Amino acid sequence: MSKIDVSAKSLGINFKNSKASVLVWAPNAQKVEFHTPETNMREELKHIEHGYWQGLVLLQPGDKYNFILDGKPIPDPASLSQPDGVHGPSQAIDIISYKWTDNQWANLPLESYIIYELHTGTFTPDGNFAAIETKLDYLLQCGFTAIELMPVAQFPGSRNWGYDGVFPFAVQNTYGGARALQHLVDACHKKGMAVILDVVYNHLGPEGNYLDAYGPYFTDKYKTPWGKAVNFDDAWCDEVRRYLIENMLMWFRDFHIDALRLDAVHAIWDFSPKHIMQEMKEYTNELMSLTGKTHYLIIESDLNDSKYIRPLSQKGYGIDAQWADDFHHSLCVVAGYERNGYYADFNGLKDLAKAYKEAFVYNGIYSQFRHKTFGSTVDKNEGKQFVVFSQNHDQVGNRLLGERNSTLLSFEMQKLMAGAVAISPYLPLFFMGEEWSAPQPFQYFISHIDEKLIEAVRKGRKEEFASFHNTGEAPDPQAVETFNNCKLQWELLQQQPHYTMLDYYSALLALRKQNPALNNLNRKHLDAKTIAKQNILILRRWDVRQSIVCMLNFSKVQQEVPFPTLPGSFLKIFDSALPQWGGKSEAEAAGKTASGEKLAIQPESLLIYSTQNV
Repeated sequence: MSKIDVSAKSLGINFKNSKASVLVWAPNAQKVEFHTPETNMREELKHIEHGYWQGLVLLQPGDKYNFILDGKPIPDPASLSQPDGVHGPSQAIDIISYKWTDNQWANLPLESYIIYELHTGTFTPDGNFAAIETKLDYLLQCGFTAIELMPVAQFPGSRNWGYDGVFPFAVQNTYGGARALQHLVDACHKKGMAVILDVVYNHLGPEGNYLDAYGPYFTDKYKTPWGKAVNFDDAWCDEVRRYLIENMLMWFRDFHIDALRLDAVHAIWDFSPKHIMQEMKEYTNELMSLTGKTHYLIIESDLNDSKYIRPLSQKGYGIDAQWADDFHHSLCVVAGYERNGYYADFNGLKDLAKAYKEAFVYNGIYSQFRHKTFGSTVDKNEGKQFVVFSQNHDQVGNRLLGERNSTLLSFEMQKLMAGAVAISPYLPLFFMGEEWSAPQPFQYFISHIDEKLIEAVRKGRKEEFASFHNTGEAPDPQAVETFNNCKLQWELLQQQPHYTMLDYYSALLALRKQNPALNNLNRKHLDAKTIAKQNILILRRWDVRQSIVCMLNFSKVQQEVPFPTLPGSFLKIFDSALPQWGGKSEAEAAGKTASGEKLAIQPESLLIYSTQNV
């Protein structure tokens, strides 16, 4: 495989004057033709090395086309646009002609990311990129610094979480397509906001997946929970690896995406001498050295394996950050979640304190749920290398009815959980709508065509819920009503308790930004202790300018707790139970607190004290 040119897209269609150069990988085909259905033009392509076919054809942006493999017309595997859906012809578009206005944009330091995860189709009534732009000022006022888009690669129909994408290079047509995504990113950068895009490299969806017709993109050596594994280390894997590296580079280079979140990399099987994650990081570094722009790779991994986020210089894969599920699981158990499924492995307060200090609860200890010793230590990794949350699309959608914390927990506990995330030494992520206690569920939804596939998905979802001992019927993922029920109802923001919760989140995020002991993500400057009998956790964080004490009461009663023994006096700077946020604390004038002084902490609340009011 020749070295990839990071400066230009090599696969698919590239325009040259009045013609377009075409390159497609189809090693098993005997004959490959380029076909434009509207003019019925057919051009035979020339076979070259490594199973590639190439040619120069008459084609203009906007024209629709197919490849014909041994007499069968199918869409382009590197299609940039599928205006008629996954089964229709591809459409030629010129993505490099977009007139960017973000030349002065510089990606934020990773430690400054306060992430807002959203699903394009349900975030707004219109469900498209243009509608997201209308909410950017709102998100900025809340205090978020980065949006994370759930996957936008073309999927079947108009309703999908995005993890059933089958055209990795094509932006979902019902969201607005490539040009609208570029415009959204440009608009975000204009307002000083970074953009993270969720991408799926571990599998492709089942409907409209034509890659098998082109070549061995998948392997039978391994299996994933969602179907065939992508071929990263079997015969012909060089070109499959190139295909996905080209995809990664396209998002950074041609869409100005700031960071990619790589879905479920534990389902990427690769025993090559150089793991695909390492290779992707190396190509990202090469692109950054060429453009001077900064891009991050963030992974979701179920392995608690430090090699993913170890630097390349230390024989790691060099990934910038990863989601830390152990923090979420511990927090939810201490907040009152049922201990079933993967929550059965977590003991609440003790594990939450460990997650604050060590990121991974399972860092080389025995897991009853997995029936094995699990995980590795991450003592040398910085706080900015972990993303934590109290909710996300998976943790909400994994429930039978897709309930959010807003319908599972009290108003006070929701505030406490948000506070627990915001005061962590990690990157905080919040799921769309949680900042105003949105009551809408987030359930799994699809819009497939094949009835057998629809039934298979229904059955699969029921089996997934079995480990959580859920009773009752799950919503039909194919039903339009399931999708519509998940759309945020923004009009509720005019009502209580929603606008109070929004005010609370805004104050919480401002507190994180304004206090150096909170926004400095030095994990070494942290201590976490528990008072088990009272269900209290005391978190202390500090830097050279400030020391902060956070007292979290997860019990349902008021507690009297002595202030930690520390030199000097501390000033209360935050109380989640204040009346302005719907709580029952007395809004007394701020006074100093000394070591050993007994403090009253309201039920399910957070108190924060500082050595100075920064």
